[in-house]
Amino acid sequence: QVQLVESGGGLVQPEGSLRLSCAASGSIFSIGDMGWQRQAPGKSREWVGDISSGGQTKYADSVKGRFTISRDSAKKTVSLQMNSLKPEDTAVYYCYAQIRTHPRDSENYFWGQGTQVTVSP
Repeated sequence: QVQLVESGGGLVQPEGSLRLSCAASGSIFSIGDMGWQRQAPGKSREWVGDISSGGQTKYADSVKGRFTISRDSAKKTVSLQMNSLKPEDTAVYYCYAQIRTHPRDSENYFWGQGTQVTVSP
């Protein structure tokens, strides 16, 4: 019932910028933390950053100062603004969210389908 739909992936040159967006829909009572993870070919999944329901953000050291996460809780969206991109940022990016589907249920994690970001000349 809950679905996260991503958009914005693609090919970009080093030092370029790209903005990813993710919208949640379906049976949603409330949303807690929202964030992003990524996975490069042959590497394990890496946490990128997240944003709390109150707007507090945290980032991995590898992207701190270059990436910015924002959210629009009313629209149930989270975005990842990526600046000064490097080849090592190449990965499949996944959005996620802690979602409570009913008032008396606990929050569970849901993930998007993933979108490819390639940083290359």
